[in-house]
Amino acid sequence: MSVKTLRHGYTTGACAAAAAKGVAQMLRERALVDAVDLNLPTGETARFTLHGQQLTDTSASCYVVKDAGDDPDVTNGAEVHVTIRVTFFTPFRIVIEGGTGIGRVTKPGLAVPPGEWAINPVPRRMITEAINEVLAMRCMPATLTATVSIPNGVELAKKTLNERLGIVGGLSILGTTGIVRPISAKAWTDTIDIAIDVALACGSRTVVLSTGRTSEMVAQKALGTGKNIKEEAFVMMGDHVGYALRACVRKGVERVVLAGQFAKLLKIACGHEQTHVNSSELDLRTLAEWLELKTQNSSGPQFGSKLKTAVTEANTARQVLEELGNDPALVELVCGKVRLFAEMIAPGADVKVLLAGYNAEVLYFG
Repeated sequence: MSVKTLRHGYTTGACAAAAAKGVAQMLRERALVDAVDLNLPTGETARFTLHGQQLTDTSASCYVVKDAGDDPDVTNGAEVHVTIRVTFFTPFRIVIEGGTGIGRVTKPGLAVPPGEWAINPVPRRMITEAINEVLAMRCMPATLTATVSIPNGVELAKKTLNERLGIVGGLSILGTTGIVRPISAKAWTDTIDIAIDVALACGSRTVVLSTGRTSEMVAQKALGTGKNIKEEAFVMMGDHVGYALRACVRKGVERVVLAGQFAKLLKIACGHEQTHVNSSELDLRTLAEWLELKTQNSSGPQFGSKLKTAVTEANTARQVLEELGNDPALVELVCGKVRLFAEMIAPGADVKVLLAGYNAEVLYFG
């Protein structure tokens, strides 16, 4: 069976740099430009089509439509606009600022400091180099103010974690290579890294890793925000539990809370570092084996035949939990296994487990 080759795309940073180069060429040539070739940080060259070109005596503008390739990126199809305004008779310099749809940084721990436009260092460098390539050799006695904007950036930002990370008012201009690799987990793990950095920079010594928004909301309500645990401490790890735990250790997090619902926690208890794996039948068989071992061990809790039958006959982990009425012994067994796995992955960290029930209640915390 043949495997489809997934098509790569380009970052918002690359799109902004390409638009900036096109604008600079229009200013230099005093004519509209249809496309530009951009040198990417990887050493590759990419061609970008320009749209919406406008030119006046002291400014020019155009935009690039972002193509994320086969990656499910919320900014795919977004228009990345750049306008350059020229102020003559000043020393040559390039100023980069954000416009409509570009957020500002409000929390420490990100690639740019609080108060700055959310345009990351590599895109800033790419924009500057693109303009310099076209105009710097002219030794223009002028200040060039490049404004990056994304008209629907505010709406698109609502589909991201930007506000939680401390980017408000729109999107961030990102990218370190200029290229978006499709269907990669890297975008998510990069977000986990950034979220942990923000938590630490805001003074949090505890990080709450949740498998999904539902379990996160349960944890927020139970643990509180502000005095007890800072808002920035809540990090959505999704399926990437192994990566998130190791990142916490690498960055020096002191205390970790793992929050999830029963099906996800059972996967973690069974040793899956990625909880998206389709292993429900195997996980339930493993759970049945644990119950049998505990029953044979007189020092452990005794599990009745009803519980063991429910596990062996169930189709899903959620079905087991609900049919057994959130059995405390079952809950304690699974959460204990989760803690053991987490402590193995994150040695030295103080790990607690929070089980969020399917009715938004806390079934276990310890």
